[in-house]
Amino acid sequence: MGLGVNDFTLRHLSLPLRSGAGLRILHISDIHYIPGQRKKFDWLQSLAELEPDLVVNTGDNLSHLKAVDEVLEALTPLLQFPGVFVPGSNDYYAPKWKNPLRYLSGPSRLDEEPEELEWRRLFTSFEAAGWRNLSNHTAQLTAGGHALDFSGVDDPHIGRDEFQGWPGAVPGSQGPATQAAGSSGPTGPESPLRIGVAHAPVSSVLDTFAQTGADLVLAGHTHGGQVCLPGGRALVTNCDLPRSQAKGLSTITVASPQEAGSGQSARGVPLHVSAGIGTSATAPVRLFCPPEATLLKVHRDTE
Repeated sequence: MGLGVNDFTLRHLSLPLRSGAGLRILHISDIHYIPGQRKKFDWLQSLAELEPDLVVNTGDNLSHLKAVDEVLEALTPLLQFPGVFVPGSNDYYAPKWKNPLRYLSGPSRLDEEPEELEWRRLFTSFEAAGWRNLSNHTAQLTAGGHALDFSGVDDPHIGRDEFQGWPGAVPGSQGPATQAAGSSGPTGPESPLRIGVAHAPVSSVLDTFAQTGADLVLAGHTHGGQVCLPGGRALVTNCDLPRSQAKGLSTITVASPQEAGSGQSARGVPLHVSAGIGTSATAPVRLFCPPEATLLKVHRDTE
């Protein structure tokens, strides 16, 4: 294994939202599993000891043609909890060696003849355990006693994303059916929280989630920059996300409609980008950016 790839870290973050106080969300991403990664295997299994209310997996689980059996075994303890997932390109296709310096010139691109992985078996196994597939789908579920509405997309990094609106939206519209003017979500103090989920935090997708009423957006893909300057400052994000937002909590700022005739004002939607648990098999190095999962604990936003 390469530099820094076994320094597994669990981050605890407090997340102010309009409702859902006490909800505990475990966000995992970019496992990039290779058979025989026993330290990663054991650490993944240990995450179940957190007993989260919800697991959100934002893709890129695989990094080898024969990784499905072991990654499913590693995740079996977490599959007992309610969960949702979206795919990344490295669920569909095996990685190929690339010069790491290419990332400095812009986001990576899919090879012309990629080698397909066993993604169908992976997704079917997740679904059989009860995790909801949000690949260009919406879903509603209850976790930790709170109602949640999800909208997810397939991987924007390879152009597979197709936003499907939100559960309960007015037919033919993208927005919610019960959104009050100037609000960030449906009316009512405990109406469902709306969570947008994507693998790659591409700006157009983030803006769509936020503009249509998301309360929270979760993504992965960036590896937090993977090879960073001291202090964890990312050099690249492998998409159009600003480097300052390469990992952790930040804000998507969008125009929010106000009462008729008053114009628009900006509102912020929390974005959490996971720095990820693994690396591509072809670049097993992390510098000033340890592999991580995040436990997000929701508390009431009193503003």
